[in-house]
Amino acid sequence: MSKKRILLIGPFPEPTTGVSLANQVVYDEFSKNDAFEVSKVNTSFSSFDEKLGAVSFKKLWFYLKLQVYFLKVFQNDIIYITPGQTFFGVVKYALYILAATLSRKQILQHIHGNFLGKQYHLLSGIKKKVFYYLMSKTDKGIVLSESLKPNFEPFIASKDIYVLKNFVIDELFFDDEVIKKKDYNSLKIVYLSNLMAEKGIFDLLESLTMLEKKNIPYSAKIAGNIAPENQQKANSYFNKLQHTEYIGVVGKEQKAELFKWSNVFVLPTYYTMEGQPISILEAMATGNVVLTTPHAGIPDIFKNEINGFYVVIQNPESITKQVEHIIDHKDDLVTIAIYNVKEAREAYRVRKFVYNLQEIIKA
Repeated sequence: MSKKRILLIGPFPEPTTGVSLANQVVYDEFSKNDAFEVSKVNTSFSSFDEKLGAVSFKKLWFYLKLQVYFLKVFQNDIIYITPGQTFFGVVKYALYILAATLSRKQILQHIHGNFLGKQYHLLSGIKKKVFYYLMSKTDKGIVLSESLKPNFEPFIASKDIYVLKNFVIDELFFDDEVIKKKDYNSLKIVYLSNLMAEKGIFDLLESLTMLEKKNIPYSAKIAGNIAPENQQKANSYFNKLQHTEYIGVVGKEQKAELFKWSNVFVLPTYYTMEGQPISILEAMATGNVVLTTPHAGIPDIFKNEINGFYVVIQNPESITKQVEHIIDHKDDLVTIAIYNVKEAREAYRVRKFVYNLQEIIKA
């Protein structure tokens, strides 16, 4: 039986994001499978900023140079694309989609957020027609959960939209002994995401300021990339907070150590393009109580008062209130943490993610 040749087109680390990490896992795992021959086109743009979807000359030139690789489409059977969710985020893959359509290759598009459908409805005129044309060439659309299916519904039939749950890398599934050694007696807070306003970082930092004013004991570690436009504001908080440490961008081993140390993970996101942050699943897998918002696809993977607690979007006081609740109910902290480990082990393993993706391809 001949191998299926699959071309992965999308961002790969570095920088590491939920999408680039997922693409790397797909590439690595499919490369081990004798049924597939895998190649890739890495569309990661190295400079990080908060203005996703904005077009600069530098970014435009970068993506123009990538177009030469469209010839790889003709050498493969399946074209797997993880596009952006803005007009430019889709159009930059136009040549690949057109080549795949003309050569009758199977096109899979995997969306990791919840903005694609909204972007389409915001467009008008020729831009809307172009956007529709490119997305309608999708043979199979993949989303992270049921509530995100409407992102594909303007373009393809419901039967061609598949749900593929996210995953946690194997290195973050700690042994039982490691989980048992975690300290749940003192409050250890972690934030792990890009330091963007819409990810709620400044709401968290303001909440930590409130905790210090109330003399509530805690330790916090903040990890992630800071957009240049947020550097000054972030530093002003880090300079005045006595019990908060910014540790920068972390690699795989540092991330594991960070999650071994922490017991509360906070991500008060209202990010426009949010889907389901992998960091929430990582926090669950490593025995952390999660504080987050009922935003985008998060309610599909998060149950309030079971996996942790919801906080109100753009409301530092709400974060402070939930932190105080955790301090007053430390037994709940351990109960939730143990439940989260169990749920993650059952639902979010890499092998399950890869198997389900292979089944979608075969369908």
